[in-house]
Amino acid sequence: MTIAALFVRQAEACERLGSPFMNRLLRLCAERLTRGNPVADRLILWPGDATAHGDAIALRFAGALHALVLMGRDQALTAAYPPNNADDETLWHAIEQAKTTHQDHLQHWLDSAPQTNEVRRSSALIYASHLLAHRFPGLAFRISELGASAGLNLYFDHFGLALPDGTRRGPNLPVLTLSPDWTGPFPANSKITIADRRGVDLNPLDPTNPGDVLRLRSYTWPDQPDRMERLALALSIADPVVDRGDAGDWLENRLTTRSEGQIDLIYHTIAWQNLPPEPDSKCRAALASAGERATMQNPLAHLAVEIEDEEPGAIMRLNLWSGASAQPEIIDLGRIDPHGRRIQTQTGG
Repeated sequence: MTIAALFVRQAEACERLGSPFMNRLLRLCAERLTRGNPVADRLILWPGDATAHGDAIALRFAGALHALVLMGRDQALTAAYPPNNADDETLWHAIEQAKTTHQDHLQHWLDSAPQTNEVRRSSALIYASHLLAHRFPGLAFRISELGASAGLNLYFDHFGLALPDGTRRGPNLPVLTLSPDWTGPFPANSKITIADRRGVDLNPLDPTNPGDVLRLRSYTWPDQPDRMERLALALSIADPVVDRGDAGDWLENRLTTRSEGQIDLIYHTIAWQNLPPEPDSKCRAALASAGERATMQNPLAHLAVEIEDEEPGAIMRLNLWSGASAQPEIIDLGRIDPHGRRIQTQTGG
């Protein structure tokens, strides 16, 4: 795929996810990015998988530019970014200047994969946890997230979920309230108790570290201030709960010891697709082994929120072991928009 086609494809994805500015920015890059500058040369000659399912270089570059704006290091770029409304020529001129003036910063940002912590995906976690708590009343949760980034979605029990019938799920005083467009059955209103929360990531971000917070903010798109506000609210209550490591080894170790009276809930939101074959195989083996030991007093649940087909949004699939069989009960929960804006459920209760 050419660099132009790659940037156009990412622009189209951003437009579908409600960011006209990102659509315009990336299309300008597709049309005008040429050799002759070290940053541009690196992008055009990228040696690995440059697509969104690989190294996601279009988002890396966009995040690097946004970081300059957030740090206040480039006045011309800031003037061309939302909430300002610069024309294409002004925006591109600012980008061209930034490529020369801030080469070290841009090169550094290109070194690492994009990291977001889209808090609205917690709608799927709240939905699934209330279903499980209804099915296994009185049991606390031990939650484990793969590809957890800064671990913000490990605090879903602090978030409220507003439903179209005027009711809400979650705590009485939520730190933030999610209001997705909801179609389908509602989850039961159950009591959620988290006994332990932990996650893993190859490059975990510390929600209390200003540099890591900047990274999260840089990948929150400039014309979506509502996302930036939710991110700030989630960061206000988060502590570091994510370990650095390989998902396969980490999950194998985590599931070695399990406690009666707890639901083990393992989940990931649009992260499994990035697992190499070896950790993928180890994770599957760890889940199967722990599933064989599951009981009604220590069930094991695996929630996958992943893009697996060409249909809009991500699947929400729950694999559940509770002692009845070595094979999991597979529950289709429905679909959710990748940014959690819309959710379509299949089951309630």
